[in-house]
Amino acid sequence: MAERRQHGRAGSAMALAGLMAGLWTGATGCTGGAAAEDAHGADPLETLHRAADALVEAGSSRTRTSMEMATGGTRVTIHGTGVYDFTHQRGRLRVLLPQDPAGRADHRPITELLSPGALFMKNRGAGVPPDKWVRVDTATISDGNLVTGGATDPFTAAEVLRGAHRAEYVGTTTLDGTRVRHYRGTADLHRAAKAASPTTRAALTAAAKGFASPRVPFDAYLDAKGRIRKLEHRFSFVNGREQSPVSVASTTCLYDFGSRANVELPPEKDIYAGRIAED
Repeated sequence: MAERRQHGRAGSAMALAGLMAGLWTGATGCTGGAAAEDAHGADPLETLHRAADALVEAGSSRTRTSMEMATGGTRVTIHGTGVYDFTHQRGRLRVLLPQDPAGRADHRPITELLSPGALFMKNRGAGVPPDKWVRVDTATISDGNLVTGGATDPFTAAEVLRGAHRAEYVGTTTLDGTRVRHYRGTADLHRAAKAASPTTRAALTAAAKGFASPRVPFDAYLDAKGRIRKLEHRFSFVNGREQSPVSVASTTCLYDFGSRANVELPPEKDIYAGRIAED
């Protein structure tokens, strides 16, 4: 049984990673306005290092995600919507996969449950019963679930900012009617892993080792309370099939802080333990 479950987890990660074979930057996913100059007193690095803590204080929020990619002249984007509980670091997303380059019909939406150390997916993989979930250990995949699920875990995304070692204040802009401060810089995944909370440290450590570069350029938009409203990451890894460098543009938008976000993880009996066919 353990061996079969191991194949299932590895297969799910490989299948999703294969879908994201070539990626591009530029995903947005949030509505914004023109930037404006604004005086600021706080040190950008200190502000960014505290961003994850500000989300925990907020408790919960709704989220929109997008992951944009391009390969061989083909550009596709994966979209997600859902809720996230920052107190317990659990989230629920409905992820829409695009039509593939071969012209196959759109995939069914994938339901994803995010939790410390694990990603649960329903409607994922040929041969998986419709009432079963696939479980992936995020510390065992090379990107730490920053890319594999087609959406970056919102809290893990925020913890990446703990590794920011270069940042500048760009100005202010408006997102969904909220005035936000825009910061741009680069984070180091090794630094982020060392500074991260215990629940995300293993995933970030895996990403630091698995990505082509531990350096992650970012654009972060924070509101007056220091909460992330929009966060753009640009990751780089090596495609295992073709050994070619791949770039990923991941965008996470957070809004409606305090929204109800009760996320229940599936019981053991509902988790699929068989092999997952690659798409």
